[in-house]
Amino acid sequence: MLTPLRQSAQNSAGIQTLLDAEREAQKIVQQAREYRTKRIRDAKSEAQKEIEEYRKQKEDEFKKFEAEHSSGYKKAEEDANKEAEVKLQEIQEAGKEKGSKVVEDLIHALVDVKPEASEKIVIKA
Repeated sequence: MLTPLRQSAQNSAGIQTLLDAEREAQKIVQQAREYRTKRIRDAKSEAQKEIEEYRKQKEDEFKKFEAEHSSGYKKAEEDANKEAEVKLQEIQEAGKEKGSKVVEDLIHALVDVKPEASEKIVIKA
């Protein structure tokens, strides 16, 4: 049988071994946390790079698409401008031809005033 002093020494040694094991376990857990945090940061950084690459790729695709298809819009705009120019010429020619007659009619309407009573006044009378 063990003496109480020897048993107490063995218990102390056992407790010390348990404390050492707990400290070692805490170090391992801390290292695992740090490793996990680093992996999360790395994954986030990698994802951000992929997002930027994807965004640049899509912007390049859009610019290419826009360049290919904008020529049709330019042609339509040029056609519309030509048509508007033709109509403007027609209006200017009509103004040159009939402008003096229109001015004469306006002056005649202002000068030759023929007063007429309003229908409301005529009905009351």
